[in-house]
Amino acid sequence: MNDARIPGAFLRPGTSSFSDFIAENAPDLLPARRSLPAGSAAELAPHGTTIVAATFPGGLVMAGDRRATMGNVIAQRDIEKVFPADEYSVVGIAGTAGLAVEMVRLFQVELEHYEKIEGSILSLDGKANRLSALIRANLGMAMQGLAVVPMFAGYDLERGIGRIFGYDVTGGRHEEAAFFTVGSGSLFARGALKKLYREDLSQDDAVRVCLQALYDAADDDSATGGPDLTRRIFPVVWVVTDDGAVRLDELRIGELANQVVGARMLRPDGPVAELPGGENTGEDLRA
Repeated sequence: MNDARIPGAFLRPGTSSFSDFIAENAPDLLPARRSLPAGSAAELAPHGTTIVAATFPGGLVMAGDRRATMGNVIAQRDIEKVFPADEYSVVGIAGTAGLAVEMVRLFQVELEHYEKIEGSILSLDGKANRLSALIRANLGMAMQGLAVVPMFAGYDLERGIGRIFGYDVTGGRHEEAAFFTVGSGSLFARGALKKLYREDLSQDDAVRVCLQALYDAADDDSATGGPDLTRRIFPVVWVVTDDGAVRLDELRIGELANQVVGARMLRPDGPVAELPGGENTGEDLRA
């Protein structure tokens, strides 16, 4: 007769961290514990870029393009790079796509495990710290070219605002006050956000600004995919407020993407930012 009892490790009181539990009882299941041959493996796996995020009064928007590349080849045109972490937070992935998706799944379980063990939601700073630990554990992979550098953002229930966190490959975290970008197209997207972002953006305008930033990234970075009107492939956009994290409907994003592309037919370089003094030099931000 087979012994079907649950192993004792699952019955003993322990840590509220799921990743710590796995590291103690089944470390071979963690993505970062896999062994690789010597040398760089960067060109062997698809990479995903670009993620942008921006806050607005009462919440934040995070959006990601849909392209994954492997060297100079488009490996996938419709990859998803922005995921819900829990009810009030989202995480976007940049870097090695396969490892990044595994890290996101582990992070999702980590937050759910904490909530079930402790009976309460982890604070936003606590969530950011947990993700930092997961990234740090992947440092060995990063040294062999398989880096994962996500972006984390969520609604702070205690402070009543949206907050954005960025990371480096060592797990070091920093908070961005208004907007942030990661990925190979991040420099171009950040330049667009610098010109278009305002502290008093509405939710709808924050979404439009993020879409404009992704378009600018795709315009100058070959690894970032712009709106694909032929295949109807559009950026993934999540909005997080005190009502929770909600993914915007594909039809709505398609409408906004068509507006952005249509306006670029008239002005390829995009909408004009306001000059000091409040006078706009031409095209409205909403174009």
